[in-house]
Amino acid sequence: MAGLVQYLGTGRRKTAVARIFLRSGKGAITVNGRPLDRYFVNESSKAMVRQALLATEMADKFDIIILASGGGPNGQAGAARLGIARALIEFNSELRPKLKQLGLLTRDPRAHERKKYGQKGARKRFQFSKR
Repeated sequence: MAGLVQYLGTGRRKTAVARIFLRSGKGAITVNGRPLDRYFVNESSKAMVRQALLATEMADKFDIIILASGGGPNGQAGAARLGIARALIEFNSELRPKLKQLGLLTRDPRAHERKKYGQKGARKRFQFSKR
């Protein structure tokens, strides 16, 4: 028995982490055991997940299993996008220039800024009173 051939990729965005398993198939995408359309409600999130596949024209060649944890739906979609791009490179390293040009291999460093003590939030202050 040859075993299952799959390609792995990990993506992160904000506090979300997505583990990607690329297996040869017909193009089904499952996120945490649910179909993509039932897991992500926003069209923008669904499009974000599919972006790397459409760019490399691999949308119907793989079944994708995504295990996402942490963060919210937007962060998880961004993490999945990065993970899929990385898994595609593991499958075929010649796809790298195309994915890099589209900016799909860049880990988005933007994250929530912490609240500071003596203040209302990260940047917002309490109202100043002169008297």
